[in-house]
Amino acid sequence: MDFHLEQRLEFIRDYVKMAGAAGVVIGISGGKDSAVTTALCVKALGADKVLGVSMPCSSNPADVEHAKMVAEAFGVELFVVELKDSYEQMKKSISSQVDFELRDIALANIKPRLRMITLYTLAQTKNYLVVGTDNLSEMVMGYFTKWGDGAYDINPLSDLTVKEVLEFGKELGVPNVILTKAPSAGLWEGQTDEKEMGVTYNEIEEYIKTGKTNARAQEIIEAANTRTQHKREMPYFFRAK
Repeated sequence: MDFHLEQRLEFIRDYVKMAGAAGVVIGISGGKDSAVTTALCVKALGADKVLGVSMPCSSNPADVEHAKMVAEAFGVELFVVELKDSYEQMKKSISSQVDFELRDIALANIKPRLRMITLYTLAQTKNYLVVGTDNLSEMVMGYFTKWGDGAYDINPLSDLTVKEVLEFGKELGVPNVILTKAPSAGLWEGQTDEKEMGVTYNEIEEYIKTGKTNARAQEIIEAANTRTQHKREMPYFFRAK
């Protein structure tokens, strides 16, 4: 399959040059998307201009080990920034100052938002761009956190489905253990993408490619896509007529 490799590499180089940036920073989760993104950025810029960051937050310990594996495979520097204490303090601080109970999903989404704060703090310090890792399947579903993992400067995977990312990963030399693990946002113990969404990535793939899938999955996909349209657009600005 043609993954337009050279065009993707030029896309990364062009935006880094246009921004006058010195390199890029990537949140390396230990999953397939951030691994493929890391591989692409190294090919485009060289490993010395790519900084990886693993940001555990009461996460599966294997994720950090997999992040280290990715960093070693592609020769990039990796920092591990533990966010558990920050997360617990943020939860406590907000909860103690409002008179209603916060939703579990809202609390869980503090994690990706803290991760993005971390990435932008490092990026601004080093004059780097933040590279996003959301794939097309996730974007169609709106399966990302607004102003969390959905916040970044550039995204080289935005037109690739999960299946395509996996195939691309094999070509780029991503370790097999990374490509075969169940996709998870790591928001809570036992969480997986497919379980949370209620549909499989194969069903999403079929819908993207053909415009249809089985009736149950199609209803879920179309409802999610409509409900999350605001997440795929910049903020709406008022303009007087």
